[in-house]
Amino acid sequence: MNDEELGRCRCNGGELPSGRVCGDALSYYRSILRDGTASRETAPPCLRALGLVTDDPRTPGATTLVPPEAAAIAALRPIEEAIADQQRAYRSVQATLSVFTRTYDDARKREQPTLTVLNGATVISNALEAAVDGCREELLTTQPGGGRPEHLLSEALDRDLRMLERGVRQRTIYQHTVRSHAPTLAYVEKVTAAGAEVHTLVEVFERMIICDRQVAFIPTSEERSDSALQIRHPALLRFLAALFDSAWSRSVPVGPGGVPARSPLITSDVQRAILQAVVSGETDDSIARRMGMSRRSVAKHISRVSRQLGSNSRAQLGYLLATSGLLWLPEPPGAAPRERTF
Repeated sequence: MNDEELGRCRCNGGELPSGRVCGDALSYYRSILRDGTASRETAPPCLRALGLVTDDPRTPGATTLVPPEAAAIAALRPIEEAIADQQRAYRSVQATLSVFTRTYDDARKREQPTLTVLNGATVISNALEAAVDGCREELLTTQPGGGRPEHLLSEALDRDLRMLERGVRQRTIYQHTVRSHAPTLAYVEKVTAAGAEVHTLVEVFERMIICDRQVAFIPTSEERSDSALQIRHPALLRFLAALFDSAWSRSVPVGPGGVPARSPLITSDVQRAILQAVVSGETDDSIARRMGMSRRSVAKHISRVSRQLGSNSRAQLGYLLATSGLLWLPEPPGAAPRERTF
């Protein structure tokens, strides 16, 4: 690259160049190397800024060279000092923040974690018992899956009666299918006599326990008994409590003077949910798990409706259900029925 390709000097006086060598500076530097001195008036400003030339004490109005090694010391020292100042400032701020970081971390370590995974039936049972025993105002529970095993009901009964004696309000939502499960109904009769409130829905979203809206438990898998998530995060607790309240407003009471086990309302809710699942293409096993009933009971419901509609196949049944009007939602008195959408 020759001097013409490098171009004319555009450096401002007193400023270090931005890394690109200009043709004027290189030509001037070469002339001093050749002649020993050069005119002071034609010296490019970038050479003075870099400290590569200085006034020649022997020749007035002329400049002489400064070795690049010596020029580098003078040109780079201020930059190095500025970098060192910035590094000292960085370390100072970092040290100050570290004090607050340790204080913050120590405080957080003393706090209870907002989410904790509990593994194993014994660990889950102990955590639930501790939470329920510490409940002072309200216990909210949803129990999907139909009737519960008698040993679980027995464990829950003692715990719940102790809690109700303390004046805690207990609200529980089961599925409609528990209304034909004698052990669960026996448990419901005892806790409602002690002041608990029990409702049922055709479907319950998932198993959940909320104590005083301060701690909640939900399963982490479909198995439900193997692992649970303990929740203390305020936003999640508000969400789960609102979900419960919404389901509660749509549920049907159980207890003395409540709705009979096979009332038209309950029966129609269960049948509608089963038939909607058929239209959606679910298998009998899937419907049974979701509805909390046996596969045989599901098959009986479907068989009875198949005979009524004259269906010869599952696909034909789904079509006939969707067009028969059996899946219309119940409306308030005087309102025209409307077909449910899926």
